[in-house]
This record gives sequence, C-alpha cells and structure tokens, in this order.
Amino acid sequence: MSGNSLGNLFKITTFGESHGKAIGVVVDGVPSGLKLSDEDIFFELKYRRPGNKYVSTRKEEDKPQIISGIFNGKTTGMPLAILIENKDPMPLHYEEIKHKPRPGHADIAYIEKYGYENWDYRGGGRSSARETVARVAAGAIAKKLLLLNNTIVAGYIKASGDLFIEETPNFDEILCSRESEVRTIKSKEEKLKEIIEKIRKEGDSIGAMVEIIVKNPPKSLGEPVFNKLKSDLAKSLLSIPGVVGFEYGIGFKSYKLKGSEVMDEIYYDGKFRFRKNISGGILGGISTGEDIILRIAFKPTSSINKEQKTIDMNNLKPTTLSIIGRHDPCIAIRGVSVAESMVALTLVDHSMLSGIIPKVKLTDQQSDIIEKRWSEFKEKCM
Repeated sequence: MSGNSLGNLFKITTFGESHGKAIGVVVDGVPSGLKLSDEDIFFELKYRRPGNKYVSTRKEEDKPQIISGIFNGKTTGMPLAILIENKDPMPLHYEEIKHKPRPGHADIAYIEKYGYENWDYRGGGRSSARETVARVAAGAIAKKLLLLNNTIVAGYIKASGDLFIEETPNFDEILCSRESEVRTIKSKEEKLKEIIEKIRKEGDSIGAMVEIIVKNPPKSLGEPVFNKLKSDLAKSLLSIPGVVGFEYGIGFKSYKLKGSEVMDEIYYDGKFRFRKNISGGILGGISTGEDIILRIAFKPTSSINKEQKTIDMNNLKPTTLSIIGRHDPCIAIRGVSVAESMVALTLVDHSMLSGIIPKVKLTDQQSDIIEKRWSEFKEKCM
C-alpha cells in the first residue's frame, strides 16, 4: 500500500511534490452527468491559496486543469484527472536543509524510510502541505455532489492562542468565514489578526483549533464495526499535515463529565431527533441526521525564523539550522479548506456506499438540482 489513495467507491489518488512541476489528483468513482468545470474547482482552491499577509507569501495561481473525465461540460463516469501547476517554487531556499533535517518536520522520518539519497528536501517534497491543494480540488467535486441532498460542509478557526470561541456560531457565520483572511467568524477576525501579526513579527508560529460543521448530513452513514463513520472521518482528518488531534461531539470534555450530564433526550417530530446533539451527529459510528460537529487541532509549524538544533547528515554531528523561505505563521488558516474537503470526501464515499448518492449516473433532474444549489452556495456571503 502506497498511502497515496483514499476512499472506496469515491476514490482519490494525489500526486506531486512541493517544488515539482505540478500537483494533481485522480478522482475515480464520480458518477456521470455531473456538470463540472475548472471554475468549479477553482472556487474552492481560492480559499486555500497562499499569498495574503497572514499566510505564506508563496505566489501560486492554483488554477486547475481538468484533463480527463469531462465531455460536453459533464462528467463521463470515467476517472477525472486534475492538474495544478507549481508556478512559484523556490528550491534554493532549501539548500541548507539538504544536509540538515528540520526538527518537527517529517524530514528525518522520510530519510530513514526511503533513504537519504532518495529524499526530496525541497520544501519536504511529498510530505509538504502543498500536496493538500490536490485534496481541495477533489473536495470541490465532493462538496458539489453532497448538494444533491443539500448537505453543506463549513469550518472556521475556533481557537488560537488566547482566542477561544466558546459557543458554536450559527451556520451562516461559519460558512461566511471563508471570506475572512484568517478563516474565523467576523466578530473575532481582528483579534485573530492581532495574534498572527504578533507571532509573525517574533519569527514564530502558533497552532489552532478548527471546528467543522456538516449541515443536513444524510442519516445512517457508517458501518459497524471497523468502518464507522467516525473512524473514517478521523483517518481523513488526521492525514492532513500538521493535524495532531481529532474529536467529535463533546469530545475530550467527556473525561470530566458524568453520565447523567451527557444524556441526550430523544424526541420525535416526524423523525427521531436529539435535543442537544451531544454526540455531534454520530452514534455507534453511524450518522443520526443531526448536524455533524468535528474539531481538529493543528500544531504550530516548525518552520520558524529561530535557530534550531539538528544533525548534519554529512558527518552526523550536531549543528544548527536557520530556516528561510515562505511559511505560514498559522497553518490552520489555510488548513480549514483542507479539513472541509477531507470531510466532504469521506461523506460522499459513505453516501455512495449507502446508496444515497448514485454510484454510476446522475439523472438530468439530479444534475440540475445540484447545479442550482451549487450556484446558490457560491453566491452565499458575497
């Protein structure tokens, strides 16, 4: 197993390195009849792009090219291949790293697994977060397919440094955080900007907690015992570079609560409902139809402008490293889009396994419904 693929019926395989010619993804299992364009993919990619003052200054257009699987503006049911060129690599920034693996990065792990002579040290090669642009490209397709059931995935930065948003904001606030330069709700935007600016001036970085909400998720997604929805979501989200923690519902708060405090009243209003949704929309690893609520923790990136101790691979003696280049002071800002995509990809795969989204072909009516809702989704918050 290469570890470069994800999914069962809706399967993605990403390829490319941080400073190679391009990043790309092959998406297999997209039903035929879905209206799809480069512009649809770019709509999601633009929220992950580097370039503003609060993230990496690397200048990438991230313009996608769909090079297979489309005919007359619709998917054919064959594999979709999407290519995103690397326009602004600067491998010269990594010449010192060639002999000095970076503390906190995957460098030494890749060296020991694949061999020092085979290690692509340019920005971490395949282990770089640059790879996630391919996930967001595939996630755009997944997000569009989920609209068949009016399911929407949205995330925001809930906490970073001394910023913490106690109550989950309303869904429109979360969705519209995509327009924020720091990917948080409007009322907390200036506070987070101050945190990021201070950290950047210090030559340091900071972590963050991202919360993802799934509105109108299909119920009954997930299989016992080892293919639970929660375990597949955890795998997808923990595969994101820099993610070090995952929880859903009340999550890690559980350790200090009593059973009587987390009992969630079941009621019926035409369908079974839960009064407080304490479980975050998942019980027994199966979706209940309530909003799915997830949170992940991003660590601070180790690429900082402070001297670090490491080993010189030429002589295996201690040395120091000063990292230069263009790095995110808070990787979670662009990580929100990646997390949304990983959730969407997982939900589409489970929806196909459950027969909720067609595996082979969309009807014209289904395609039109998706296209109408996609247009509304794109125009929201404008």
